[in-house]
Amino acid sequence: MRISFNMQFNQSLNGILDTQKKMSRAENQLTKQTRILSPADDPAASAKVLGLNQNLAQIEQFQKNSVLLQNNLALEETILTTMRTSFDRVSTLSIATGNGTYTERERQAIAFEMKNIQTELFDLMNSKNADGGYIFAGFQDRAPAYELDQGSGRYKFQGDDGFKALQISPSISMPGNDSGKAIFDDVFARFKTQLPVVASGSPTSVKIAVAQQNQFNAFYMGNYDNQTAANNTYNIAIDAASNFQILKNGVALTPAVTGSYVDGQDINFNGLSIKITGASAAPGQIDFTLALPEKKNILNTIQDFIAVLETSGLSNDQLTEAIQDVLAQTEDSASKLDSTLANIGGRVNVLDSVFGSNEDLTINNKEYRADLSEVDFAAAMTEIKRQEIALQAVSTTFGKISATTLFDFIR
Repeated sequence: MRISFNMQFNQSLNGILDTQKKMSRAENQLTKQTRILSPADDPAASAKVLGLNQNLAQIEQFQKNSVLLQNNLALEETILTTMRTSFDRVSTLSIATGNGTYTERERQAIAFEMKNIQTELFDLMNSKNADGGYIFAGFQDRAPAYELDQGSGRYKFQGDDGFKALQISPSISMPGNDSGKAIFDDVFARFKTQLPVVASGSPTSVKIAVAQQNQFNAFYMGNYDNQTAANNTYNIAIDAASNFQILKNGVALTPAVTGSYVDGQDINFNGLSIKITGASAAPGQIDFTLALPEKKNILNTIQDFIAVLETSGLSNDQLTEAIQDVLAQTEDSASKLDSTLANIGGRVNVLDSVFGSNEDLTINNKEYRADLSEVDFAAAMTEIKRQEIALQAVSTTFGKISATTLFDFIR
């Protein structure tokens, strides 16, 4: 076979280029720390690595969402804890107001402190998060959650009952805020009765008061009829022999509630204390009706109590009624707030648990990806050195062969 100079040159050059290519590939694997430089290198492993990368990117976003949620919930928890302290102060001041030795001036001082607490609560209920959104406004977080209506002088909720949730795992989405409507507005004012009405007879006075609020609350919740208003009216019927029976809309209760009427002696009925005085009350009938349920936020409750404290010539009954109203409302509001704090604590626990699980998944996925694609440093370094030696050998051989001519063989 005839070997030309060009053929000899090309074969030597191809050997050099092929060796350089192998060495360059080994260097790229070492630099990029992967043995799969293209899908063609290992199609099956390449597909798995692609799926693992997508999964890791998704988990990374979940972790970012978890951190954001933790910060938002921590801020909300701090705000609600501060408000809880203020609620306790409102209760303390309300109880102190009932001190019979307090003068109007001292009650004015309490009213002044109540105004400061009201202002503080108003600011807290309009708190913003790091993004500038109002925490308790629901989806409408670009506007304040609460505003003072200048016309009515009442504080009104301006947001909605929505909440913004973030995904923290493929199957778990968690809210990062709570609507003020659920925490502060969805609270019933104190359950009580309307003023009694004398249907017959001539009693000197009739007074109905809630003596046991919790007992009456249970009775109210179990018996209030929002469909038929007449069923909310109760009758105290007293016969000529001074025996009484309590009826519901003219119908005897089951079991029957009866007893002997004694002038000025309390009649106790499901947490109510009913006092009827006057010998002419028998025979006769006194009617009373369960008051319409009303939901009121703590700002308006404090506002009403301040108005009472600033009223001159206040009777003891009026003051007692106002104190009972603010105490019951504050207790219910505090209970709602405590439930929200407990709910936040539960969410934080879930966040911590899911965050830890995601971290474990990240480690496992990275280890699996490394097993599939990462280069063996020792093998890569050995391959580079081997190809380097081969390149040197090919280059040396090429130099010697290319320098050989026909004249070298003439003797």
